[in-house]
Amino acid sequence: MIIVLMGVSGVGKTTIGKLLAAALKIPFYDGDDFHSENNIAKMSRGEPLTDNDRALWLASLRNLIQQLLAKHESAIIACSALKASYRQQLQVDPDQVMFVYLKGSYELIQQRLNRRQGHFMNPQLLASQFTLLEEPEDVLVVDVAQPLELVVGEIMGAIKES
Repeated sequence: MIIVLMGVSGVGKTTIGKLLAAALKIPFYDGDDFHSENNIAKMSRGEPLTDNDRALWLASLRNLIQQLLAKHESAIIACSALKASYRQQLQVDPDQVMFVYLKGSYELIQQRLNRRQGHFMNPQLLASQFTLLEEPEDVLVVDVAQPLELVVGEIMGAIKES
């Protein structure tokens, strides 16, 4: 099973992903690590990525998912997957790939981004992330305003049920 944690930058995909991966004893992959240097530079300057910018990034993540499934390995992957078309590219097997939408208010995420240090994502891009976001209707939605333990517990419960 591949669990893709999705949502806007600053929602907690990496933090939650690492906690889930440790609890499940499976690997964690951060989608940020698959961005090109050009994409990282662009986001650092506060320039939103285009669909063309994201194409190779999404292809890399799709390839990762296919490789993991071919080896019958499970993993947690953090990936914004903001548009339905991005999720469709990553959804290589509906029986083996589960999306979890980490949802938070603009105000909460802005506060988190303002406190975050050492990340290339410019907090000015949050508005463009929310504009681009096409909220999924057919996935587990978890409110990230809850304490981390509750967020992780809710996801763990859904994984056990599936």
